[in-house]
Amino acid sequence: MFRQKSSRKTLRLVMIGMLAVAFVAAMASEAPARRSPFEPLSIFARALAYIELAYVEPVDQKSLVYGAIRGLADSLDPHSVFLDPKEYEILKSDAEGRFAGVGVEVSTRDGWLTILTVFEGGPAAKAGLQPGDRFLSIEGEDARDVALYEAVRRIRGEPGTTVKVTIRREGQEEAIERTLTRAFIDIDPIEMQALHDGVVYVRIKAFQDGTTRLLSDALDEAVVKLRKKGGVKGLLLDLRDNGGGLLHEAVWVSDEFLATGVIVSTRGRGGEMISEYSARRAGTRPKWPIVVLINENTASASEIVAGALRDQRRAVLVGVRSFGKGSVQNVFELPGGSALKLTVSRYYTPSGHSIQAEGVRPDLVAEQPREDGDPEPIREEELEGHLAARPGSTRGKKGKPSVSKPAPEPSAQAPEIFADDPQGQRGYAVLRQRIGSR
Repeated sequence: MFRQKSSRKTLRLVMIGMLAVAFVAAMASEAPARRSPFEPLSIFARALAYIELAYVEPVDQKSLVYGAIRGLADSLDPHSVFLDPKEYEILKSDAEGRFAGVGVEVSTRDGWLTILTVFEGGPAAKAGLQPGDRFLSIEGEDARDVALYEAVRRIRGEPGTTVKVTIRREGQEEAIERTLTRAFIDIDPIEMQALHDGVVYVRIKAFQDGTTRLLSDALDEAVVKLRKKGGVKGLLLDLRDNGGGLLHEAVWVSDEFLATGVIVSTRGRGGEMISEYSARRAGTRPKWPIVVLINENTASASEIVAGALRDQRRAVLVGVRSFGKGSVQNVFELPGGSALKLTVSRYYTPSGHSIQAEGVRPDLVAEQPREDGDPEPIREEELEGHLAARPGSTRGKKGKPSVSKPAPEPSAQAPEIFADDPQGQRGYAVLRQRIGSR
């Protein structure tokens, strides 16, 4: 009985291998002049057959295939990942702007799961976690060299449940232990204040579904509030600590302030143009003076907005060089509810500048003072396996980005909102100068 079952299983696995090899041979025969790109599939099919047949313990074929695809993605750049069905659900909930977790955005740096952003009001923020902190363990399990989405899955959970984490902070010898209570993280992407002098301060925290609509509503509200006080004089747009999000939302936000011209373009393998997004005149806001605040955590979609407004000479950028996440990921859904998030192209600003691993440089430099023990900022070029900026990009008519200069010192009349924010004070001072020079 045992021999019969074993023989059937062996026969089935051999047939799988033979079919795979036959398929490869058939594909190769169609183009005998060159090596078939499907040839490595025969290696995979044979390895899978050996594991199923000879491994010491029973194995689940789906788990093997998922692991293989995950390995393929992990051999690429840090933003290309395989998502099993549960991980894909996490990705979709992130895009909607509501999820249950501890309120951090993470990435991998030198094998360590590292915090990029801490969301205000979330469990991590209340526990004092900071950007740059590295996870040593999650629920007692080592967090080094763990796949990114596997780590996210460990951190996420039902609201009200707890997760114990151990953190390493640069400059501190002792590890930090925290027990965080998971909660729904509702990210309100827009924060607006209409200041008494006609300046409108708008902070965009994330580019998720509905960000542009909420921005438009906030600007309409500011116009009404300031109508009897001389109207809107200028806009201070804060993109600091904005990790990005949806491309189309970044394009639409830029379109609020641009009447014509390119917003962003994408180029794929070999520098081939994939897409180009341009502004439309309809619905464009008045030509208010605009200053955009950026920092080392300004990434992806927020870099697109900053680059577009700068290159189209619609805004002055104040702050420090941005993160440099200038690659485009598409999500390819796979059978069974899994998906592959794959880097397919690079972003370019209207002047032809590649954002990838270079970031967007401000027109005027304004550093934010850091306290002793604060971790060094992380940027894309420090991530293991990152894509390099594509050399030799063609710049447009607007030429090279302007050389950064020091921002002017802030005045004593900065609003209370910037009381503990020297970088914000500098941006406000620049905006007041632009308003006064009109």
